Amino acid sequence: MNRRSFFSRSLAGATALAARAQENTALSGLGPQYSGPPAGHEAPEPNENQRPNVIWILGDQLRAQALPFNGDPNARTPSLERAEVNGLNFTGALSGFPLCCPFRGSMLTGRYAHHCVPGHEYPLPQGQKTIADVFNENGYDTAYIGKWHLGGWHESNGRAAFFITDPDRRGNFRYWIGYENNNSQWDCWVHGGTGTDAFHYRLPGYETDALTDIFIRYLNGKAENEKNGRGRPFFAVMSVQPPHDPNVAPEQYMAHFQPQRLALRANVARVDRVQERARRELAGYYAQIENLDWNYGRIIQALEKNGQLFNTHVLFFADHGEMGGSHGMFRKVTPYEEAIRIPMIFSGSLPAYGGLNRGRVSVPMNSVDIAPTTLGLCGLRKPDWMEGTDYSHYRIHKRAPAPEPDSAYLENVIPTGHPDSINTSYRGLVTNDGWKYACFENYSWLMFNLTEDPYEEANLAQNNIYRAERKKLIGRLRQWVNDTGDNFTVPPS
Repeated sequence: MNRRSFFSRSLAGATALAARAQENTALSGLGPQYSGPPAGHEAPEPNENQRPNVIWILGDQLRAQALPFNGDPNARTPSLERAEVNGLNFTGALSGFPLCCPFRGSMLTGRYAHHCVPGHEYPLPQGQKTIADVFNENGYDTAYIGKWHLGGWHESNGRAAFFITDPDRRGNFRYWIGYENNNSQWDCWVHGGTGTDAFHYRLPGYETDALTDIFIRYLNGKAENEKNGRGRPFFAVMSVQPPHDPNVAPEQYMAHFQPQRLALRANVARVDRVQERARRELAGYYAQIENLDWNYGRIIQALEKNGQLFNTHVLFFADHGEMGGSHGMFRKVTPYEEAIRIPMIFSGSLPAYGGLNRGRVSVPMNSVDIAPTTLGLCGLRKPDWMEGTDYSHYRIHKRAPAPEPDSAYLENVIPTGHPDSINTSYRGLVTNDGWKYACFENYSWLMFNLTEDPYEEANLAQNNIYRAERKKLIGRLRQWVNDTGDNFTVPPS
């Protein structure tokens, strides 16, 4: 523990008491979920000169398949379902490197993991520009609240909750309050500030609830500035650990689920120990998702109450999925669907654009595409150092489309050593026409026709009937390796 961390912990009690009072104040008057604009807060007349705000809300280890509108019958998520109905669902969205740190590096920089954060507990490179820099340069306020996991702390050296991320490694967000990593959602510590303004305290209550309180206070402050003539557009991020394991949530959500009554995915291994573990963990997992949905609804309600939703893009997504017993596996890192598929919901009501596209889009939007697309939603050009694609035209009417790749690149650059995961470097791709291919160096590992085999139960990687398709996929993967400047030897065609 460093001196700054020790000093801040000694002040934690007093700070936490003050924080708890603020959280309780923020909680009062907020309903359980968003149910439409309150009276007197209908949409204002469009202002074409007003620049839009953008919010990212992301969970950790939330697979796309776990949400009701994507086919799962277990959890109830009314707020997210309303957003999906009224917004845009990128059903093909995926995590190009399904692991916390690499995804977050790509998310913030628009760069592939092998150019940015190549493995677990690797830091964001010193001096690396992020999406916050672009928004800062264009007159936006920028804020990041919650899980960071880009400071480079190794948990073998001690609990990450007490690690203080250096101010110059906070992605250049103007306002930053977060933590490196934390696998104890009832004992979450956050820090921020610099010098004599630095702070470090324990959140009161459950992590997702408390971080949402902080986020809503930020939104309220922005609304107050707007009323006082000091308003600026903002880009704000809320990143929470749930539904990451350990799968615990407030009691009222845990009570909704009995392990033996859960509906499991069809590809969960029919082995007693796997089924028992899957049911036990998924019961808490779905409880965490319902709690996250409630807090998402609270944010939407705050935006409505403040008159901000009508000029704010709200993006909801996750860093990677959770295997949950599928193929006998748990956690992440693998290229199977349960690990790589993430929710990606665009919502918000922006009348100045003269209408927004709604519905579903199946393009394989990748981790590196999130930053360019977010900039595109605000009419900002992506900088040359970003490698991803801008998909904002799918949301905004009359926006000119950018050239799109025919597939998305998958990678596991530096193996993690995590239990329950693949501890070998691999590369792969998912194509627009429904094929997936993944390989180790010089060895074809996985190949699936996702259109005919969505549960990935027939591996065609060594099936010579599909030799021509395999050759085509290997050739395209080799092109990805070359085009992205990666260092990996794909199998011979």
